[in-house]
Amino acid sequence: MRYIIIGAGAIGATIGGRLAEAGAEVVLVARGAHAEALKADGLRLTTADGARVHRIPVVTGPAELGELRPDDVLVLTVKTQDAIAALDTWGDAEVAGGGTAAQRLPVLCAQNGVESERLALRRFARVYGVCVWLPATFLEPGVVSALCTPLTGILHLGRAAGGADARARRIAADLEKSGFEAPVVEDVMRWKYAKLLGNLGNAIQATTGPEPHPAKAALLLRAQREGRAALDAAGIAYASDAEQSAARDGKVEQPPGVRGGSSWQSLRRGTGSIEADYLNGEVSLLGRLHTVPTPVNDTLRHAANIFAREGLPPGAMSIEDLTALADEAAARA
Repeated sequence: MRYIIIGAGAIGATIGGRLAEAGAEVVLVARGAHAEALKADGLRLTTADGARVHRIPVVTGPAELGELRPDDVLVLTVKTQDAIAALDTWGDAEVAGGGTAAQRLPVLCAQNGVESERLALRRFARVYGVCVWLPATFLEPGVVSALCTPLTGILHLGRAAGGADARARRIAADLEKSGFEAPVVEDVMRWKYAKLLGNLGNAIQATTGPEPHPAKAALLLRAQREGRAALDAAGIAYASDAEQSAARDGKVEQPPGVRGGSSWQSLRRGTGSIEADYLNGEVSLLGRLHTVPTPVNDTLRHAANIFAREGLPPGAMSIEDLTALADEAAARA
């Protein structure tokens, strides 16, 4: 199989680089200065094993590859706000022997949130979810680090509509040769909904900074309580904290130090967009559909979007001010 990594940022470049190290055929898809750096200087990837440079083919779109191959696997690692454009672009690409990628090829949604699988299922016949536990950093074009040990990350995967199959097991085998644990599960979305609850703090970190603080932990707890209430009201199952701890404790340990997550990195790179609509906004959506108040998540989504839209630096807001906004919203709810 050839792996086409659509969105070679922190997650995509780490997965692609590790697969390439283990002997898999990989193509990285990137754009702008990042694509130029990857083409000129290679992927400079640092893991717990050290730093190295990978010379991996880089394209900006399917036209540069020509016809896709029947054994290609599309790995979608763009942020969810960029998923529709990527799915439409790659879904229409022709595959050798007839048909399009959307008709014939598998697409793996290796992203935060739960919306990309629904977007992909509207377009692609073979959609797989991937629950990503892979702390990684991408701040400079061509340079990515993923420092967890003893594993680089844990990637639960399975069919987005439920179930598992031989293709998922073959992909998992390649990932497990590459420094990941890749459990194939019948209920991958249950794991992704659980991960969503953890990602509700991304907006807090992006707006107030990654440094730990009791008030940040308290606000995250409030956001997660709203999230659980919304999921429960919608009848959506999610893995328990105990299940998640059993799956990852001692396997993906980060070295000491404060690091910004994916939303913080988006603001740091000045991308102009952030994934809050599909993290906190997912809770807001479910709350409105099932009459569950979600003032904290509404506030976090709104604040994160203002930061992205106005180009504000990450961490420019105090946790006291953010909490006060959430309190005001809760009083109005």
